[in-house]
Amino acid sequence: MYNNNYNKKIVKLLFLQIKYKYYIKQGVEMARKTIFISDLHLQEKQKEITRSFFELLMNLDTSVDALYILGDLFEIWVGDDDTTEFHCAISQALYQTAQKGISIYFMHGNRDFLLGKRYLHNTGCQLLLDPTKMTIYGTQILLTHGDILCTRDVAYLKARVVLRNRFIQILFLLLPLVLRKKIAAYLREKSAKHTKSTMIEIMDVTQEEVEKVMINHSVSHLIHGHTHRPDIHHFVLNHIPATRIVLGAWHDHGHILIWDENGKKELVKIK
Repeated sequence: MYNNNYNKKIVKLLFLQIKYKYYIKQGVEMARKTIFISDLHLQEKQKEITRSFFELLMNLDTSVDALYILGDLFEIWVGDDDTTEFHCAISQALYQTAQKGISIYFMHGNRDFLLGKRYLHNTGCQLLLDPTKMTIYGTQILLTHGDILCTRDVAYLKARVVLRNRFIQILFLLLPLVLRKKIAAYLREKSAKHTKSTMIEIMDVTQEEVEKVMINHSVSHLIHGHTHRPDIHHFVLNHIPATRIVLGAWHDHGHILIWDENGKKELVKIK
């Protein structure tokens, strides 16, 4: 749990004007823009990443139409009743951003799929199903966290089916919070071992699945996270130019995608 001094710094970041390298204003100053992020894996011990997230939210101005969070905002989520100071600070920061008139959309990831209606209501975020087709400045785009595209990672996909079972989730949320945290820590340890022992290529998306999903939703643009391999991939889909944009994970620094009204798309690192 945060100490009082750290909590005061968070509040100060939310309400005071500070000088900051303003990455949102790159390019055409007055262009409308939409921001996409994913895989922040926020946790109390990662204070610098949390600070970067607060600064990003504070610096979103009236030129920003929307912020999309495509999963894994938190490193772990065991229920909306886990109301720590840390979780409340994140909630307050998101709420303050939404109050500026910026639409905030949230999609579940493989770490925070239990994040529920109560927390979303407190943040002002709108929940997106995975996948979701959206229109951004006249262009239809498919959004997904990305794990459903990793069809070679059979062990993970089998575990996903179990963990996303609504009946199992209800039973889990009935358990005492302390027990839920212990179970989550155990599952996180197993996941870390799986990640360490599995080839990167197996945990990455398969092009066949990417094309299949895009064709099924009649789109030529796809944005996802999960794989932690930020890049913009260009290919041809049914004789039409197509794009797959991969969002970066927030490890040593943050990653954002800026998509402006002129169609410019840019992956930007932030400190």
